[in-house]
Amino acid sequence: MKSNLTGLTYAQSGVNIDAGNKLIDNIKPAASKTSRAGVVSGLGGFGALFDLKDAGFADPILVSATDGVGTKLRIAIELKTLDTIGIDLVAMCVNDLICQGAEPLFFLDYFATGNLDLEKATQIITGIAEGCLISNCALVGGETAEMPGMYKNADFDLAGFAVGAFERGHHLPRSINNGDLILGLPSSGIHSNGFSLVRKIVEISGLNLQSPCPFSEKTLGTELLTPTKIYVKSCLEAVKTGHVVALAHITGGGLTENIIRILEPGQGLEIDLDSWPLPPVFNWLAAVGSVDPTEMLKTFNCGIGMALIVPAASKDLVKQLLGGFYDQIFEIGIINDSNRVSFSGELL
Repeated sequence: MKSNLTGLTYAQSGVNIDAGNKLIDNIKPAASKTSRAGVVSGLGGFGALFDLKDAGFADPILVSATDGVGTKLRIAIELKTLDTIGIDLVAMCVNDLICQGAEPLFFLDYFATGNLDLEKATQIITGIAEGCLISNCALVGGETAEMPGMYKNADFDLAGFAVGAFERGHHLPRSINNGDLILGLPSSGIHSNGFSLVRKIVEISGLNLQSPCPFSEKTLGTELLTPTKIYVKSCLEAVKTGHVVALAHITGGGLTENIIRILEPGQGLEIDLDSWPLPPVFNWLAAVGSVDPTEMLKTFNCGIGMALIVPAASKDLVKQLLGGFYDQIFEIGIINDSNRVSFSGELL
């Protein structure tokens, strides 16, 4: 039987190749600003080239990381505020890289959507380029996938992939000893973990994302979208001193699970919850959601986005260096031989 369907095109099925090509043209200026020593090729090829020797490495070890932004995307989509979510994406990857002592070198993104909206996609990827600029990491490529039937309406998903390097013999963590101190760097807010719980708490609060924020002068949604802090430049400067023996990015699992991951068998830590002020967003989440301190510490960063482990004799030197980047550096705990994480003081 002869079909009545003739002359179908890919665009008629919901995929617009021309729009994808236009997106590449739109983002080239932002991507070009992220170029750094070592970048060999630009956007648009089948792969991206990077020259480690040109980047200054003699005997490098490569480190890779991948991550997403989780359900924080849902808030960005509902608010139609898409210019900072890319910073979150980069931050979640490069903040992990530096915990190995690696300098982030280049970044690729994966952006999937049901219907490619050029304006929105350009906003998202321009935000990714901004995150790359902050971390001195080149945006060398990515993939834009238009997938009708997989994503509804304005929905989309993001994934990021970062590659860094360190010189052989200069990796982290180094030898961690009992009595070493834990310094905490302030977070900018919730960052990009725990948003399924955050969204549930907003739902039961009686507020919506456009409501005035109970703890700031912004709207609630704008406050929740505060982008993840990128710690690359400050932490790499601290690592170069030789006085930092380990870094821990405080992401999912919070202070309860992230620092202990880098310790030696048998080691543990004690954290003094009175050593830093809990940012207002976490007080609000705990109060409205009746979330107990144990759950807060396991779910959120609770105000500490990155932890540095330093020998006690080095703390003043490291704190002085970091003072050029942060108004406050908190001495939040100590390494011991307890084989567990313990907390003193009161979180809430």
